[in-house]
Amino acid sequence: MSDGYAGDVTPKQAWEMLSAEPGALLIDVRTQAEFNYVGVTDLSPLAKQAHGIPWKTFPGMTDNPDFADCVSVVADQKDQALLFICRSGVRSIAAAQHMTARGYTRCYNVLGGFEGDKDDNDHRGTVNGWKVDGLPWRQN
Repeated sequence: MSDGYAGDVTPKQAWEMLSAEPGALLIDVRTQAEFNYVGVTDLSPLAKQAHGIPWKTFPGMTDNPDFADCVSVVADQKDQALLFICRSGVRSIAAAQHMTARGYTRCYNVLGGFEGDKDDNDHRGTVNGWKVDGLPWRQN
């Protein structure tokens, strides 16, 4: 266990877990605005879909008071793999810790998130993350 959750996985490791484990879920904790403007993961090749459950609410970026309840609706087993992803892998750590504290035993953070860390020019999408790793995604 890593700092209050099961640990970190790369986007490719997350894809492998989602492929290998029928009950594994990808929970995207970004805001609806991010889904609309930046894009979303596409799990259709795995006959799955990501669950968009914002950790923070837009535009105020305040905590989503219904987060745990929303996750528990889609994750009915406390021991199934829950892979949390956000823009760059920060909010997803908090979400993994939050759900681990609620009894879920396999909460993982997807390193680099969807867009990844900033490069030397302060741009995302060039260093690491889901998109840079070439994993399926689509624009809403």
